[in-house]
Amino acid sequence: MAVRADEHARAFRSESRDAMLDRLKADSVRAMGYFEGLSDEDWTGLIVSHPYMGPIPAMFYPMFQMVDYAVHTWDVREGSSEPHALSGDASDLLVPIIFILWQATADTSGVTAPYTVGVRTSGRNGGDMRVDISAEGMQFAPGAIDDCVATLEFDPATLVLTGYARMNGGTVRGERRVASNFRSLFFPI
Repeated sequence: MAVRADEHARAFRSESRDAMLDRLKADSVRAMGYFEGLSDEDWTGLIVSHPYMGPIPAMFYPMFQMVDYAVHTWDVREGSSEPHALSGDASDLLVPIIFILWQATADTSGVTAPYTVGVRTSGRNGGDMRVDISAEGMQFAPGAIDDCVATLEFDPATLVLTGYARMNGGTVRGERRVASNFRSLFFPI
């Protein structure tokens, strides 16, 4: 994904700032028109294609626009060595999306025995999440995590930045090997 995104970005280097801002404004209006035109049924029921995640519900595109604005703003500041942090409001909003992202980017083909890890996140959308991993994939649901062999604890921003492979963060409680196996399942996007 990084290679393709970089190629696409470089293709616009010859364009003027004004031309790119005009394009951004026009594309934003067009995208918002698509998003607003989705019926309640379309929001979750219309399946569309994503170049990296495959078939997904239409709601993912507007949701991931919010992710892009938050995470890529952080990326720009990180790349320019500015002091920065991810906004608390954006982090809280994005917490539930990380579990969906992990589910879509987990390569569980090498899992030989099913296991469960707990993920505890603070913040407004935080809480305890049980994550069941098997060769068939990953499932998650809110629930008690006291019986999990490994638990990972995050604040909202650290969960988001870890989920998007911008950092390795969080606190591990329990079996480190199990936590490491879990964290190694995901391919970055």
